[in-house]
Amino acid sequence: MYKIAPALIATLSLALGASCTAQDQEELPEPQLTEQWEPKVPVVTSPVNGIPSDAIVLFDGSDLEAWEYSNPEGEPWTIADGSFTVSKQKPKTSNGIRTKDSFGDVQLHLEFRSPAGVESDGQGRGNSGLFFGDGRYETQILDSYQNETYANGQLGSIYKQYPPLANPARKPGEWSTYDIVYIAPRFNDDGSLKSPARITTFINGVLTQLDAELFGPTTFRGLPEYSAHPVKLPISLQDHGDLVSFRNIWLRELDGEEINDRTVLPELKK
Repeated sequence: MYKIAPALIATLSLALGASCTAQDQEELPEPQLTEQWEPKVPVVTSPVNGIPSDAIVLFDGSDLEAWEYSNPEGEPWTIADGSFTVSKQKPKTSNGIRTKDSFGDVQLHLEFRSPAGVESDGQGRGNSGLFFGDGRYETQILDSYQNETYANGQLGSIYKQYPPLANPARKPGEWSTYDIVYIAPRFNDDGSLKSPARITTFINGVLTQLDAELFGPTTFRGLPEYSAHPVKLPISLQDHGDLVSFRNIWLRELDGEEINDRTVLPELKK
């Protein structure tokens, strides 16, 4: 029997493979078919540890001109060393703050710090909250460093609805970062819910919520239930009686409906 040398077998295999590959390539569509050139992607400059060029600054360390108090009879918050802090006068009247302007879908960044001195535990330790929809939808701020409480009430939770995916809390007195994407709910003309509020959050660079669909306002008692309201409403920070501090607050306005309906190649929609 005639034997084919191993080297010849290898050569023939390579040749046949190359031939098949070339033939397959000829039958594939041109790569340009799936290249999208329009519309052009907007350019946003973002310096290292800086603020994006299209951001709206809500607090730059100097004043609270972008904010107003929810209770004119309450104690004012204090500004010092580039940050502001919930009033420390006790006994006191609770006094949250909210933005003078209204916002809908946003990417928001803030930095927060719980008091270095621990005086309590659970919900009484470094408690505050960031609210969208004029006090309706809260993503929780709490000192959750070695501090037990109910999971859907700790740092990074969507209060009383979703526990966070992780607990990246830093020690009391250390600054932390909170990055949030909020998509406001939409309502039909008859007041019924068209699409729920959605929230994604990162704390200290760690994912804590991923496109969580809210069941309604984040209520302290009872089950949540939506009622129609405008897309754009003030954003607020809670006075829970703890000396929580904030700095470096900015946001980028988004359009959730436009994000969901971005221009893509018609072929991809088939």
